[in-house]
Amino acid sequence: MNRNGRQPGKLFGVGVGPGDPELLTLKARRVVEAAHVVAYPCARHRRSVARRIAAPYLREEQLEIALSFPVTTEQTDHPEGYEGALRDFYDESAAELAEHLEQGRDVAVLCEGDPFFYGSYMYLHERLAHHYEVEVVPGVTSFSAAAAAAGTPLVKRDDVFTVLPGTLGPDAVTEWLRSADAAVVLKLGRAFSGVCSAAEQAGVAERAIYVERASSPEQRISALREVEGDVPYMSLVLVPTLNGAQANGDSAQGCLTVVGLGPAGREWLTPEAQAVLAEADELVGYGPYLARVPERKGQRRQASDNRNETERARVALDLATRGKRVAVVSSGDPGIFAMAAAVLEVVDEAGGTYSQTAVRVVPGLSAMQAAAARVGAPLGHDFCVLSLSDQLKPWEIIERRLEAAGAADLVLALYNPASRTRREQLERARSVLLRHRSEGTPVVVARDVGGPEEDVVVSTLAGFDAESVDMRTLLVIGSSTTRVIEGPGGTRQVYTPRRYPAGLRASRRYPA
Repeated sequence: MNRNGRQPGKLFGVGVGPGDPELLTLKARRVVEAAHVVAYPCARHRRSVARRIAAPYLREEQLEIALSFPVTTEQTDHPEGYEGALRDFYDESAAELAEHLEQGRDVAVLCEGDPFFYGSYMYLHERLAHHYEVEVVPGVTSFSAAAAAAGTPLVKRDDVFTVLPGTLGPDAVTEWLRSADAAVVLKLGRAFSGVCSAAEQAGVAERAIYVERASSPEQRISALREVEGDVPYMSLVLVPTLNGAQANGDSAQGCLTVVGLGPAGREWLTPEAQAVLAEADELVGYGPYLARVPERKGQRRQASDNRNETERARVALDLATRGKRVAVVSSGDPGIFAMAAAVLEVVDEAGGTYSQTAVRVVPGLSAMQAAAARVGAPLGHDFCVLSLSDQLKPWEIIERRLEAAGAADLVLALYNPASRTRREQLERARSVLLRHRSEGTPVVVARDVGGPEEDVVVSTLAGFDAESVDMRTLLVIGSSTTRVIEGPGGTRQVYTPRRYPAGLRASRRYPA
C-alpha cells in the first residue's frame, strides 16, 4: 500500500520489436492491451515509432502519454548542455509516470527493439524500479530483424559477436571491427561516413550490409558500398561472419598481396595494410614478422626462416591458386630488398603456372624513412639505396656501385650492412667511400628503429663503430653537403640541403 492506502500500479518496460507489429511477443501484446496507461518516447514534432508498432493493440479508453525528447541532434540552451537536458527530461518523465502508478494504474512504457538494449526505457527503470513493482518484457532487436530481412546468418559455432555504436568514432570502430568475427554497428545518422571509413580500414566493407528500418514498410537493404548520402539514426550496418565458402577458402578467385608492415609496431602500419591483413585467409612470412600481426580467428599462418624467400613465395602463390586470399608479410616496404621482388621472381620463372594469380603490393613505411625521420632530413636531397649483402650478388658489383655513388656525391642508405658471418664488408665499404668523402661526413647509425631496442647515433664516416652494426641496423651516410645541427639537451639533427652549392654546379665536379 502507498501513503494513500492504495495498491500502486505495476510498471512494465515493453519491447515492441523493430517495426513489424507482428513481431511483438505474445506477452508484450497482452501487457500492452491490458495496461491502464501506455507511455512511449518520441522526438519533438514527430510521431512515435514505438506507438506506431503497438497501435493495433491499443484501446481507445487507455491513457496515452507521449514522452517528447527535448533534444535529439539539435543544440540546446540548457545550462548543462545535452546531458543536463536529458537528465531533466527523464526525471520529469519518471515523476509523471509515478503519479499514475501511485493511483494504482499499471503503466506500460513502449520501447523499440528490446528495453534493455540501448533502449530509452532503461533510464526510467533506473528512477522507478526501486519504488514500484516492475517487469521488463524483452523484444526482438533491430539487428535480429535486419539479419533475417537480409537473409544473412550473423554468427556460427564459436564466433564472437560484437555490437558497436557508430558514435564511438571511426578509429574505435575500426579497431573493434578488425578483431570481430561478426559485428553490428548501430546508431548511424551523422556517424555514417565515419562508419563506412572504419569498415574499409578494417577490411570488412566488402561483406558489410546496410539495413534501414528493418521489418517496417520503409525497410531498405543494400550493400554498404552502394549507400550514398544521409541515413537515419535508427539504421545499422551488419558485418556477418564469413560464410562457409569464404571461411574455408573455397572461393573461386584467390589473390596474393605482399604487405609492408613498416619497421616496427602497429603505429607504423598503414590503414590499407591493416585492411588487407584483416581480410586474408592465409598469412605467410618470416616468423618474427608474422608475430607482429594480431591473430584473427579463422586465419592460418605459414611461418618460415628468413633465408627461404623463394620457397615462401612459392607456398604463397600455391595457396592463392587454390582460391585463398593470401597476405605475404614483409618488414618495412615490401618493394625494397624484400618479398615483393621475391614473389614476382617466382611468377616470372614459373612461366605461365601463376599467370591467373593476381599479385598486388601494398607499400609500407621503409626502414630508411624511419631512420631518417629520427634525426631530421638526411635524405633531403638526391640519394641512393644499396644493400651490402653479397648473398645474391657479387661483392665486385657492390663495390662498383659504392664507387659510383661516392663519386656522384649522393647520400647513401645502406641496408644489410653486416651480419654474424659478414663483418669485413662494412669496413671495405667505408674505405671505398673515404676515397670520395671527408672523414667528418655525417653518418647515422640506426638500429631497431621503432622497436624496444631502438638506438640511433649520429657519428662520422671515419668514427662510427662498425662493431655495433648488425642486420637490424641501417646506415645513412651523408654527402658533402649534409649538415649536423646541435639541438637542445645535446640532441643532434641531420639534414641535407635541398639546393646544391653554386660553385659545385658551375665546376661540374664533385669534391674528392
